[in-house]
Amino acid sequence: MITSVFSKSRPINYVLVTTLLVLCFLLFQFQSNFSTITAFEVAKKFALLLLLVGSLLVTNFITKRNGLSKDNSYTFLLFFVFLILFPKTLSNSSLIISNTFILLAFRRLISLQSLKSPKEKIFDASIWIFTASLFHFWAILFIILVFVSIIFHVSRDYRNWIIPFIAFFTVSIIAILSILIFDANLLNNFISQIRIDFDLKYIKTIFQNIALAIYIFTSMLALVTMVLMLKRKSLNMQASYKKIILAYVIGLVVFFISPDKDNSSLIFTFVPVSIMLTNYLETIEKYWIKETILGTIILASVITFILQLL
Repeated sequence: MITSVFSKSRPINYVLVTTLLVLCFLLFQFQSNFSTITAFEVAKKFALLLLLVGSLLVTNFITKRNGLSKDNSYTFLLFFVFLILFPKTLSNSSLIISNTFILLAFRRLISLQSLKSPKEKIFDASIWIFTASLFHFWAILFIILVFVSIIFHVSRDYRNWIIPFIAFFTVSIIAILSILIFDANLLNNFISQIRIDFDLKYIKTIFQNIALAIYIFTSMLALVTMVLMLKRKSLNMQASYKKIILAYVIGLVVFFISPDKDNSSLIFTFVPVSIMLTNYLETIEKYWIKETILGTIILASVITFILQLL
């Protein structure tokens, strides 16, 4: 049933998933003490919800516009499923904002394969990545994706290699001016993020452990199948899928080295895994196998979401 519903790209699918996201977001926020919540906090939560919905839409745009999947809604659904697998993600403002900027950068880098306005796309992607690093410092590692994209598509023009550095100084100047004008303590908060921490002892409940195990298995399945399918992809699309794989690897590195991490730090890998897993599902011809895989992932996510709320 799930497969038949989301095997086509229908408006009702996007409305359904978006509605479920709003519902899950509100359920998670109900854990807060509303007797002490302020109007500013309500506005902040509403803004986070808008960013999450926007991230879903950007993910769908990246997938459809660049032909990274067939005419289905699997990627849109899977991104939502991974969000509720780790409920804390729904309230981590710095990660949500940072990931939104990374998705905007990813959109520009994937579209670089068209070779239309490459300099503008490189500059935009670099700007978004450096801006993302202001909210979660290690997101800066995604700048590697910019240079790899240059190698894939426009390496012959030396000016393309300089553009990311121009973007870096642009964001740095604006950030410094903003800090001086608004709050000098922001600089101390930013500097405190610039450290490496491999500690994985943050897991406090068995449900967090189960959720992490489910995601590791799912993401490894997606990665292995994507690598195996890569040679069967058309030559003009292979660079895009290689960038997706690299984005996943970078997202994992960001997770492992980030200080004060929890499962929500995996948010940077959600979109790459969703795209890779979608491609795997599209290769499965037997309906019951596809239904079992998708149904198991969704059921596991819903159950762990509910258990982590308790």
